[in-house]
Amino acid sequence: MRIAVLAGGIGGARFLRGVRVACPDDDVTAVINTGDDVTLHGLRICPDLDSVMYTLGGVHDEKRGWGRKDETWRIKDELTAYGAEPSWFGLGDLDIATHLVRTRMLEAGYPLSDVTAALCQRWQPGVTVLPMSDDRCETHVVVELDGARRAIHFQEWWVRHHAKLRPEAFVQVGVDDAEPAPGVLEAIAGADVVLLAPSNPVVSIGTILGVPGIREALVSGPAPVVGLSPIVGGAPVRGMADACLPVIGVEVSAQGVGRHYGARSDGGLLDRWLVHDTDAAQIPGVEVLAVPLMMTDDDATAAMVRVALAIDR
Repeated sequence: MRIAVLAGGIGGARFLRGVRVACPDDDVTAVINTGDDVTLHGLRICPDLDSVMYTLGGVHDEKRGWGRKDETWRIKDELTAYGAEPSWFGLGDLDIATHLVRTRMLEAGYPLSDVTAALCQRWQPGVTVLPMSDDRCETHVVVELDGARRAIHFQEWWVRHHAKLRPEAFVQVGVDDAEPAPGVLEAIAGADVVLLAPSNPVVSIGTILGVPGIREALVSGPAPVVGLSPIVGGAPVRGMADACLPVIGVEVSAQGVGRHYGARSDGGLLDRWLVHDTDAAQIPGVEVLAVPLMMTDDDATAAMVRVALAIDR
């Protein structure tokens, strides 16, 4: 089976680990959001790509939920001692090595997809990891800050302000003019099934779908598209989707997100929509299944993946 997965960072990485358990012998391609990418201290940082790479490579920090395990913070402490800003974004010593290699390769002219492939050679994630685009894309958030209406980078809104500033809009800078990275459209067109991971519908899945050509490939492609709700019991399992969805006029519920994606038979995306077994949803033209969606461990995640794929393994 050939499986294409659209995913964001931490939750998407955990979901992909379940895909790998459920489908150990299948060809899996993960198309990852790069709208969270940012340049800090002269380094190009790709949080979602790194979360996927570290998680599937078995070196992520389970307790913290992001970054490398056994991390140290001496460089961050020294930067703080120098008064080098931004001090609110933590870069671990091991993590910095990844960003140094990425930045050097990008500056040498290699596209992000080639850089990602090179980095994955070390960690052997067991799936093909592709950025959604080689072009620079960054999500910015319009907020009221210091008495003025400003657009700040998503990382500043999420990490520095902990998503406490009320967002007025999300602006994906560069997405409209971006092109899908090499292999992205081919993975979708050649897939037997496409999965939308339970990632943020606005700033993860939504950003990927904003790259011209990707949404169209899903809608017109031969493979069924199956999505898993990131909302359980009216709240996100992880992250800040409840702060994002109202901005685009979507109800914070499994039904709200499912209807936002819409039925592929009616120009939307979905053929099947999985909601948590305590939730319900009615989405015309979409098969809705209620199953446990809490990714408590790899086996639980693999179980939901099997339902999504309608396979028995």
